Amino acid sequence: MKFERITVNPNVCTGKPCIRGLRLPVSRLLGLLASGETKETILKAYPYLEPEDIDEALQYAAYLAEEETVELAK
Repeated sequence: MKFERITVNPNVCTGKPCIRGLRLPVSRLLGLLASGETKETILKAYPYLEPEDIDEALQYAAYLAEEETVELAK
């Protein structure tokens, strides 16, 4: 799968996947969504983001979830 809006650069956010080379890690954006923030409130708080950035961050998370299996505690 190819991601156009997710970038990884060792000189930006210590190499964590970010949105379009911006200093906004994908994990931060996903954390906002997971905590109940809506796309609309995120786009207002981060005006440099585009709706497609959020969509691709969710696709990226789904891709990672498919690729890795983590054993959960019983």
